[in-house]
Formats: sequence, structure tokens, C-alpha cells
Amino acid sequence: MADTSANARHYGWFHRNRQTVTPWLFLLPGILFFSTYVVYPIIESISLSFYKWDGLGEATYVGTENYEKLVNDRAFTVSLINNVKWLLLYLLAIPAGLFIALFLNQTVRGIRIYKSLFFFPFVISQVVVGLVFTWFYDPKFGLLNGILGAVGLGQINVLGDPALATYGIIAAGLWPQTAYCMILYLTGLNAVDPEQIEAARLDGAKGRRMLWYIIVPQLKPATFIAFVVTIIGALRSFDLISIMTNGGPFGSTRVLSFYMFEKALSEYGFRMGYGAAIAVVLFVIMLFFIAYFLWSMYQDEKGR
Repeated sequence: MADTSANARHYGWFHRNRQTVTPWLFLLPGILFFSTYVVYPIIESISLSFYKWDGLGEATYVGTENYEKLVNDRAFTVSLINNVKWLLLYLLAIPAGLFIALFLNQTVRGIRIYKSLFFFPFVISQVVVGLVFTWFYDPKFGLLNGILGAVGLGQINVLGDPALATYGIIAAGLWPQTAYCMILYLTGLNAVDPEQIEAARLDGAKGRRMLWYIIVPQLKPATFIAFVVTIIGALRSFDLISIMTNGGPFGSTRVLSFYMFEKALSEYGFRMGYGAAIAVVLFVIMLFFIAYFLWSMYQDEKGR
């Protein structure tokens, strides 16, 4: 009898609060996975950055020594500067994707073929992109030097020149990233209010004025996602560098994620604590940008 009464009270509490409890029950599996595979590793990485550890033996607490060494580490400075280059140049994918989306957002004959061609770089893997551009830049049989030779210019070794290699890899990364931004904007253009466009036309707006004052403001959600994904992609760039130059020539194309791998997991290091310190620096940079965009989105929603 007592058990029946307790079950009734329990059911009564759930029935009264089901609108509050039910969403959390659906979110619980995701929260558990996120906590296990994202939050916990972040906490462990931050903790590990204060230790000296080779991955096998006993870890030794060294305080902030790993971070102090980063300040005078020239390879870390080069990696950080390259990440800034990636960040600034990778953002070109956003306006490029917007203009391609505007071009493809038409109902003309054969437009689906063009959409498929522009969409293609997004569906292939970064490894394939890296190999394609490695062949494209090849100083002996690459298409780039074939074009330069045809117009009377000298050959260049893009991936073999420390001054050009990073920009060559960024150009390779922009190809699929532009396709991704294009997809976001194509989706956003389908949600643009045609009544606002028609009203603007009646008021005499067209061309750049129509784009800047009518269309672009309605693409804010797509722009927000494009900025976040592009910035994160620029900061965590790894696979193209590994495929195309492996950090060379002379370490000139390293970025923080690749340098972290070299120090922590490759034959150059097994310095887990030092690699974790690099990872923490990269995480803080990412967190700054993500927090800024989330704050901007919150302020925008609050102002409505």
C-alpha cells in the first residue's frame, strides 16, 4: 500500500512538471556525450598542460613552465602568425560564397549543373583537396606552371618556397570552404521575403543598394554560421598542411594544431604537457571568437 502511494506521488510530480522535465530527458543523451567527449577532455588538457609527461611514465608537475617556454619558442610564434594568416584570408570564403550563391540563385537553363559543379568541392575530403592542389602546384608537371609558361612567365615552386607555401595551402582550403558558405547562403536566399524585395523595387532600390539594405540583413543567420564555421576551420587547420607540406619547408607552414601534434604525438616529441599547453592556447583563441559571436547573436535577439 505504501509503495503504491509513493508511486502515485512520483507519477503526480512528473505529471505536474512534465513540460519542464521532458525536454531535459531528450537532451540528456546529448549532454552526456558532450560532457564525456568534449568537456572532460578540455578539462584534462588544461590540467595536463601544467605537467611534464612523455605519455608513458609518471607525470611531473611543472606549474606554468610549459607556457613560459612557449613565449620564447620561435616555432610556436611562426605557428601563431600562420594561424592569423589563415584566419584573415579564410574569411574571404564568406563574401565569395555569397556572390556565387547570388549567381546560382536564378531560374535559368542549366543552373543545376552549375550548382553541382560549385557544390562538388564540399563533398570531397580534405585529403583529396590537398592531393589535387599538390599536383596543381607541382613545379615540373603542375597546371599552374603550365599556365604561367603559356603566358611567358617563369615557373614557381609554391610549396617549396617558405614565403609562398602557407598562402598556397590557404588557397587550397578556400576552395571547399567557399562551397560550404555558398550552400549556407543558397539556403538563406530561399528564406528571403519576396514582399520586401518587391517593396524595395517600387521604392527604386536595385543593384548594390538592394543587396546591402534588403538581402544581406535577411541573411544574418547564414552569415553568423558562416563566420563561426570558417573561423573554427581556419584555427583548426591540420589535414591540408599534413598532406601538402607536412609543416615544411623548414617549418614555415606550421600552425598551432599541427605544431601541437608534432610536440605531443609525433616522432619529434612525445611532450604531452607541452602539446597540451599549445592546445589550451588554441582553445582560448577559439573560445574568444565563439563567445564574441554568441554575445553578438544574443544582443541581436535581445534588441528585437
